[in-house]
Amino acid sequence: MGRVIVVGGGAAGMIAAVAAADRGNSVYLIEKNEKLGKKLFITGKGRCNVTNAGDMDTLFANVRINGKFLYSAFYEYDNLAIMDFLEQAGCPLKTERGERVFPRSDHSSDVIGAFQRELKKRGVQVLLNAEVRELILEQRDSGEMRQETGSARQETGRGREEANKAGEDGKTERNPTRTALQRRIAGVRLSDGRELWADSCIVCTGGLSYPATGSTGDGYRFAEETGHRVTERVPGLVPFRIRENWCSRLMGLSLRNVSLRMVCGGREVYQGFGEMLFTHFGVSGPLILSASSFFGQRGKGKAGRGEKGESQTVLYLDLKPALEPEQLDRRLLRDFEENKNRQFKNALGGLFPARLIPVMMELSGIHPDKKVNEITREERRAFGELMKNLPMTVTGLRGFEEAIITRGGIDVKEINPSTMESKKVRGLYFAGEVLDLDALTGGFNLQIAWSTGHLAGSSV
Repeated sequence: MGRVIVVGGGAAGMIAAVAAADRGNSVYLIEKNEKLGKKLFITGKGRCNVTNAGDMDTLFANVRINGKFLYSAFYEYDNLAIMDFLEQAGCPLKTERGERVFPRSDHSSDVIGAFQRELKKRGVQVLLNAEVRELILEQRDSGEMRQETGSARQETGRGREEANKAGEDGKTERNPTRTALQRRIAGVRLSDGRELWADSCIVCTGGLSYPATGSTGDGYRFAEETGHRVTERVPGLVPFRIRENWCSRLMGLSLRNVSLRMVCGGREVYQGFGEMLFTHFGVSGPLILSASSFFGQRGKGKAGRGEKGESQTVLYLDLKPALEPEQLDRRLLRDFEENKNRQFKNALGGLFPARLIPVMMELSGIHPDKKVNEITREERRAFGELMKNLPMTVTGLRGFEEAIITRGGIDVKEINPSTMESKKVRGLYFAGEVLDLDALTGGFNLQIAWSTGHLAGSSV
């Protein structure tokens, strides 16, 4: 039994505190906001897509980055485990299309309330409006123990860079792993100067998405100050900006049961089916958010932005995915035959939502007043091709303010996947979005938070 500090009162932090308390530890949960679960409160448009009820293969198939790292976490605490926990804690759940799991009430506050009750039941001390400024470490040097902060360690020059440089200069090479393991967590220092001491510390501070909820990247700073590598961070599960002006004219129009292909630099990188939404800047919705996880390549510049024709990214929207091109052509023949004496602009009501008709007419190149019986075979087939491959040129992503998650984070190569403990600092654990892990929409990212948070809490 020891003292454990959990930094961050989001999904990963709350489940980590519960798990740590279940092991008999004295647990302090520190949250800089005025309440727990502030980001959790707004997820799923306030409904909170808790997890996904798919099988284990489905969970792994929807993890985009570093899926193998999650084997221990997922198998130790899977989707059924978090569902059972919430049900037992008085939050009934339901499963909807796509195996997405929500509280039966459709209120994310019920999920947060369940955790608050369980934290109180276990005696977890919750510190609100308390911001951790830095981690305090102990380091054994020449047989003596001394204290230091992560930032102070960097200033002394006794970090990983100096150790590596010594080896390069031909001097006695220090083993970076062995040296790092001589360091261990001692506690945290708060922004008001208070120091809290602990045997273990679990950092669950989230990423950079939705910064208004307090996700300002503190965990990345803690990691870097204690000698960990942090990969490039970019917005994830985020809307696209589109070059074509007609998209903004359709602002607010939602399309269901459509399919989408994304082609980057001439190579198809994503294909999906679902729902999307036109906005004043481009496109959004579940289908688009999933596609954004495949946009560009971290660490290789801004590939996919379409500037000056370099690595151009184009979305191709299929408005009639249930019909093969030949079937669609027969459908058009039938509709045109039924409306052969009408003008083109008055013959499309059975094919598209009303707001989409003017755009499709404009893009088709067929004059709106042209009689349907005057439309040529070539024009009809070209129109069918447009319906199957409506192009939209991507100019970039929206920012972290609209991103659901952060892509990138603490390099998982420096974290023990069986415990979530740092390989560099004993007693220091990381869990949740702060790690370089991300998944597609549908409850999978929250499951990463539950699984990694619980594993960290169970390991202290």
